[in-house]
Amino acid sequence: MLKSALGIFFSLFVIFNAPLTQAKEPSAPAAKKTSAKKAVVSKPRKAAQAPKRTVASKSSLESKKTASKSLKRGASKQLAADKKSSRNANTSLTSTEKLVKKEVIVRGKRKVIYQRVAQAVVPIVPPILTAGDIAGLNMTRDNLALASNVALVLDQSTSDVLFEKNSNVTLPIASITKLMTGLVVVEAQQDMNEILEVTEEDIDREKNSTSRLRVGSQLSRANMLHIALMSSENRAASALGRHYPGGIRAFVAAMNAKAKSLGMNGTRYVDSTGLSSNNVASARDLAKLVTAAHRHPILCQYSTDTKYVVEPGGRSLEYANSNRLVANPDWEIGLQKTGYISEAGRCLVMQTNINGRPIVMIFLDSKGKFSRLADASRIRKWLETMQSQNVARKQRAIES
Repeated sequence: MLKSALGIFFSLFVIFNAPLTQAKEPSAPAAKKTSAKKAVVSKPRKAAQAPKRTVASKSSLESKKTASKSLKRGASKQLAADKKSSRNANTSLTSTEKLVKKEVIVRGKRKVIYQRVAQAVVPIVPPILTAGDIAGLNMTRDNLALASNVALVLDQSTSDVLFEKNSNVTLPIASITKLMTGLVVVEAQQDMNEILEVTEEDIDREKNSTSRLRVGSQLSRANMLHIALMSSENRAASALGRHYPGGIRAFVAAMNAKAKSLGMNGTRYVDSTGLSSNNVASARDLAKLVTAAHRHPILCQYSTDTKYVVEPGGRSLEYANSNRLVANPDWEIGLQKTGYISEAGRCLVMQTNINGRPIVMIFLDSKGKFSRLADASRIRKWLETMQSQNVARKQRAIES
């Protein structure tokens, strides 16, 4: 009986407590989540099996980050320092350094830095002073702002001075010398068909200039004179002087005698080429030379040809005029000669017609390769303007 009562009591207890037990049990999905959480928790336990390696990698990463920050901080400081130095007019640079602008990437951004770079030392070459500069002629100013230290413009028919600037100063004349060389050759009435040969004596040992005429080249006296006047061929001018009766000394003496006879009192010649700076004259002296040379048609023709071909030794050589104005149809040039050595500067003498008026122009010691030609153009424009004003003035006088 007792056992039966206990059995009944136990059965009732199980029946009444069954819902409570089931409510406390998780559902199937919840059980899955729990197992997933357990799996996640179990992974760190596996990684924790090597704690030393994990700690070491973290410390290395931190050290790398610290180093990177310090490098970036240093680069930023360098940027600021370099910018400051560039703004400071490069006062900290030596004479052999320069600042070079560069772009770098800092923290993912483009930055401009300036780095010191060694540069080649280029020696400063002082400008070559001409004889005119040394004499202080470059301080002279004129109304037309000419680039030539010396200038003279004459009316050839009346000898009236139309413009002048330091015209009485004696200066080196370079290859303007060859105009006197041609005048002496022509007035000596030497055979123009005689063949002259270039020798070692014709090599320029004064300025060491080059020549297209080789030693042994042979040309007629006429051809030698032609290229000497037109293209300033130095070996041709030297050969002309050597083949004068009595040689080069007699020729130079004849040049000086001719200058004296023309009243060129400030003129002196020492060679037939003009390579020596001891060949000197004033602008007024050269105006007399131009006038005398203009009387010889052969000198006018040879000096104003634009191109000419010679054949020394069977080979053809084409020469061009050293004065490009002769090829300009706006100019009517009857005689001309250019010249240049460092002591003389750029020189030019011309006989030209401007609106039917014969004009002699002299320009000495000009600065710049084409400045003498520009000076000639300024003078021409000035003369044309003056002539137009005179015509207008006369017309108004007649009308009044």
